Amino acid sequence: MTSLSQNAFNVSKNPGGFTVSFEVFPPMSDVGQANLLNVAHELERFEPSFFSVTYGAGGGTQKRTLDTLEKITEQTNHNLAGHLTCVGSTKEQTNAVAQKYKDMGVKHIVALRGDKQKDQDKYTPHPGGYSNATELVAGLKEMGGFDISVAAYPEKHPDSANRQADLDNLKAKIDAGADRAITQFFFDNQVYYDFLEATAAHGITAPIVPGILLIHDFNNVQRFAKMCNTDVPDWLKARFEGLEDNLPAQQLVAVSTAVEQVLELASHGIRHFHFYTMNKSELAIAVCRSLGLNMPQARQTLHTSSVA
Repeated sequence: MTSLSQNAFNVSKNPGGFTVSFEVFPPMSDVGQANLLNVAHELERFEPSFFSVTYGAGGGTQKRTLDTLEKITEQTNHNLAGHLTCVGSTKEQTNAVAQKYKDMGVKHIVALRGDKQKDQDKYTPHPGGYSNATELVAGLKEMGGFDISVAAYPEKHPDSANRQADLDNLKAKIDAGADRAITQFFFDNQVYYDFLEATAAHGITAPIVPGILLIHDFNNVQRFAKMCNTDVPDWLKARFEGLEDNLPAQQLVAVSTAVEQVLELASHGIRHFHFYTMNKSELAIAVCRSLGLNMPQARQTLHTSSVA
């Protein structure tokens, strides 16, 4: 198996070396935005490496993304990351959004191709825009001053013809100047380990950060996983079977499942984890505290020494 030490990422002061980042999406309403600001405040205690705000499917939430980033910038000390896609914009318009990020003090961009727009049968580049994430990364590097993350797909992007094409695309994004890749969520850690081996064999040396989905609603997760080409193992289905009307039990299972996944990854040397929060803080707080983050120093040392 390839060495996993490449995935160490901004190791912080905590003894176990665990660092985290969080992802949220721009809310649809003022109430949702107020709730999200509370989430941002609650997760600030874990000193995340970055706190990212998505663009939304099809790139349709640009204004809400910018508004959300601005409010979080004003009210927290998070190192923010703004998502940016190629969808429906010229290069000049996309660059203008990147400049707005920079003007707000947001220097970390998650650069994505983006999904097809609602009126399209498949993704079609804007005739005057960046055609894919590789071109977007190159454009951001030309602008300068950005730390850039890109997406990686351990189980293959739904639009990719095959695994080879998927790896070629990831390597092109890294070669264009991306600093790291963040994976789509996965539930079977062996999928991630196999992916690391495949990327290493493909000459990809940038860090590949595992994306961990916190399961707030298992039925929704199954639908989302199908869209993303992510396998939901039978053992995971069995854990949530019969709990549809028992939210407290679902949350307990979700926390234990995420902690189990993270600690198993940690036993293979992984120390940074990117959590898809679904704009809720409860599970993220429980998982991070279970990992020893934001705990008194002596207790934290005792907890993490077994997996360091």
